[in-house]
Amino acid sequence: MQTVTLNNGVEMPVLGFGVYQIPPEQTEQAVTEALAAGYRLLDTAAAYGNEEAVGRAIKGSGIAREDLFVTTKLWVQDAPAEENTRRAFDDSLRKLGLDHLDLYLMHQPYGDVYGQWRAMETLNREGRTKAIGVANFYPNRLVDLIANNEITPAVNQIETHPFFQRVADQDLMREHGVQIQSWGGFAEGKNDLFTNPVLSEIGDKHGKSVAQVVLRWLTQRDVVAIPKSVRAERMAENIDIFDFELTDEQMAAIAGLDTGETLFFDHHDPKMVTWLAKRRLDA
Repeated sequence: MQTVTLNNGVEMPVLGFGVYQIPPEQTEQAVTEALAAGYRLLDTAAAYGNEEAVGRAIKGSGIAREDLFVTTKLWVQDAPAEENTRRAFDDSLRKLGLDHLDLYLMHQPYGDVYGQWRAMETLNREGRTKAIGVANFYPNRLVDLIANNEITPAVNQIETHPFFQRVADQDLMREHGVQIQSWGGFAEGKNDLFTNPVLSEIGDKHGKSVAQVVLRWLTQRDVVAIPKSVRAERMAENIDIFDFELTDEQMAAIAGLDTGETLFFDHHDPKMVTWLAKRRLDA
């Protein structure tokens, strides 16, 4: 497995396994199979409702803790944000059955972002999480957070796929030492991604699937990817991307698929912001 080095020296696998939208009752088996397939980066979130199942799979795997890279995410907290962030962190850690995290992300750029971030900085300094970062931060929000706090986020996990490539965002992150990580790498199949002629032709030339081409494209751009599947054969296929390389011409062809627009939801839409910012997780 190839790795990237975060801005604090922590090594992070460039390819991992995500559990977004996997029901809790299926998550333990899915993570167990992913670990057996060779994945060592696991990505979950308090908002996914499946941290406990991820924890059971980790415990049952017998894999040494130091060989795993575990990420979970903080949802928007009520005031007092610093106190509640620490409570939320403790709750996630308890559900996962771990004594520390490798990466803790702020899931959304809403609420008392600065209070939440101060608490995350403290957790990082205490060694309870090796790195801290954010998710869904557009450039203006990311730069503002960096400018007004001591610790620069190690990671920004954002929607990134062939139809929304985030090249300028990645350039800005690289300038500030922030690692880009993709969610929705397959665009959930939107725009007929899995039958796209450009991606299919490239796959045919390498004897690879469209999914493998997309993951190779992401990792070749130094984008950390966390594909999700509940099928063991797909998990094995998705991790088998390090025995080929896309040419400059193929990378350029994929670049031509970029629409520059989200396929999911707009974090600038006031209605969406209101919904996300006011949503609270069940206790």
